[in-house]
Amino acid sequence: MPATLSRRFDLIAFDWDGTLFDSTAIITRSIQEAVVDVGGARPTSEAAAWVIGMALPQALAHAAPDVPREKYQELALRYRYHYLQHQDDISLFDGVLPLLDMLKARGHLLTVATGKSRRGLDHVLQAVQLRGMFDASRTADETAGKPHPLMLHELMAELDVAPERTLMIGDTTHDLEMARAAGCASVGVGYGAHSIDGFAALAPRFIARSVGELHQWLQEHA
Repeated sequence: MPATLSRRFDLIAFDWDGTLFDSTAIITRSIQEAVVDVGGARPTSEAAAWVIGMALPQALAHAAPDVPREKYQELALRYRYHYLQHQDDISLFDGVLPLLDMLKARGHLLTVATGKSRRGLDHVLQAVQLRGMFDASRTADETAGKPHPLMLHELMAELDVAPERTLMIGDTTHDLEMARAAGCASVGVGYGAHSIDGFAALAPRFIARSVGELHQWLQEHA
């Protein structure tokens, strides 16, 4: 896509959970309940939320260090069980649809780079009627999980956009680390899984404390 005077970035990649989708509390609780189900010590809310955005096996192993490796498959199954009980309760953050519509109208390529599975992402995209909004997506079960940069590398290659014309937006340090490793700019959002205390060291262009702040910054700077 050729650069235009009105766009600083041609490709904008969004994390999903905690950035566009208000699912942090349910994911955190599902992780906690899954760990207890397999006999592990219930992780704190902070520990469970910290792993959001990582590939599921890596995330569950980090959140449950006392669970033996041979129980990881059962742990993942129990997580999915608890999450599926509530997945239809989750919704987009207020203001996300107008934000995406604004970016789409300005000609940005919109993508999703998420720690969710392909099956999980496809389900929520259908549930919130976002078909056609995103030009491409990558999930953790079809490429390397965050913070490895492969997810962004693949999206940029598919849409033929250079790193300097790509912006990653996410609510975790994993998202910002991935962007830096891929040579892309980033924006952190402070209303999701991670505290913004760790964002500054990863040099995001901006830290948005609400969807409204994110919308305004993107309108003025993207």
